Amino acid sequence: MKIRIIYTLICGLSLTLVLSKAISAQDLSEARRDAARQSEKAADVFREFMNISEGEIPESLLNKAMCVAVFPDVIKAGFIFGGRYGRGVASCRTKLGWSAPAFFNLGGGSFGLQIGAQSTDFVFLFMGNKGIESLLRSKFELGGDASAAAGPVGREAGASTDAFFRSRILTYSRSKGLFAGVELKGTVISQDDDDLVATYGEETTTSSVLRGGIPAPYPVRVFPATLTAYSRRRL
Repeated sequence: MKIRIIYTLICGLSLTLVLSKAISAQDLSEARRDAARQSEKAADVFREFMNISEGEIPESLLNKAMCVAVFPDVIKAGFIFGGRYGRGVASCRTKLGWSAPAFFNLGGGSFGLQIGAQSTDFVFLFMGNKGIESLLRSKFELGGDASAAAGPVGREAGASTDAFFRSRILTYSRSKGLFAGVELKGTVISQDDDDLVATYGEETTTSSVLRGGIPAPYPVRVFPATLTAYSRRRL
């Protein structure tokens, strides 16, 4: 009887472990597909920004940027109290070209005269080494930890003006929906470790990805490939 009970317990434990591994593998596979979708959406948004007639990101500025981050469909909503949330990817220049993409979350709260809801696409150009340092932190606040300014648009939009380079980050946005009000808090960008691990494996860091230490797997290669199509300069 005791042997049968022990045998039953062992079988039950083994089955539990097998199911647990199967579920974990399924979750990991879904996370990888999600990361691939994020990369594809970011690539689509960046192409659209670069192809806006008379409103595109100046090529001369893009060529000077050290990193580019894109956050598609960032949702912002509020009624007195508000907030925004979105997910995106970033790549940095390396000696071999644009790095594999790393994954980030964007969020923040706000308080003030505001009402409505809005979906916004963001493109951030990180200028100089200080801009890269911001991305390598676990999180940072735009306008607080890292200075940010609205970037100029158009082919001849004063891209050589020194004023634009005093900011670590140049921001571009395109909104869909209706929102009215004033924000009083900065936006926080934080590293998305879940998508990072799902894409590149355990022990991977955002720094190792953005510094070019890890090649981009095929499912997420579309984002750095798109950046290469518009700016081929290497370090």
